[in-house]
Amino acid sequence: MRSAPTAGTRRWILAVIGVLFAIPILSMIEFSLRQGLAGGYTLDHWTGLFNPANASRYQVVWTGLVNSLVLAVVTVAIVLFVLLPTMVLVQLSFPSLVRLLEFICIIPITVPAIVLVVGLAPVYSVVAQIFGSSVWTLAFAYGITVLPYAYRTLQSNLGAIDVITLSEAARSLGAGWGSVFWRVLIPNLRRGILAASFISVAVVLGEFTIASLLSRQNLQTSILLMSQTDPYVAVIIALLALAFVFVLLLVIGGVGAAGQKGRRKTRTQS
Repeated sequence: MRSAPTAGTRRWILAVIGVLFAIPILSMIEFSLRQGLAGGYTLDHWTGLFNPANASRYQVVWTGLVNSLVLAVVTVAIVLFVLLPTMVLVQLSFPSLVRLLEFICIIPITVPAIVLVVGLAPVYSVVAQIFGSSVWTLAFAYGITVLPYAYRTLQSNLGAIDVITLSEAARSLGAGWGSVFWRVLIPNLRRGILAASFISVAVVLGEFTIASLLSRQNLQTSILLMSQTDPYVAVIIALLALAFVFVLLLVIGGVGAAGQKGRRKTRTQS
């Protein structure tokens, strides 16, 4: 029987991983504080980014940020209003299709982004004719990209509750399917919904390949453009994006811990 690693071993592993992550981040912070060829350090790059007088200079960054936020909202809407009801419907009425749905949702993670774009390019020629070439239409491609992450998160929450028993109990009390979904199932799936939404936002904010090859402007393509004229600001934006995603991950962990504590408290009281 294999013994579990000791507490000291776990600390060393975490320390090594922490150093590997900290070195590039600290290097980015140090670079963003440099005073160029003059030597020394300054906060001018950070303060200049938020100076209204420089708004036109950094317009490409703010445009990319707004576009990415719009894409994140539309992508989350696709996940919540298309994927979630489909998963619930399959779980309740077509349990034999669970494996097929899982296979379909996991496929995108096995396909490189560059290959995915090759397949999406002719599709987007039709999308542009129907919906126009606005940046929000990228959300259709991003909805496919986030499928594996959103599906696994939602499925773990669906598997933790007895969806069939809850639905049948609500239906026996006279609730319609709309009430069952919104008033019974959704509250029990809140943790999974929040986690899937945050992960989708993180994936959208970090996506570059699809937007670049389909000639759309988002946060990552804007950072690339800005790096050609002001590399310091490009690094600062990348740091802020990393910090935002890190906060999202902390929120996901906090929501998960709160959900587990609530379930333990409920079991104790019962």
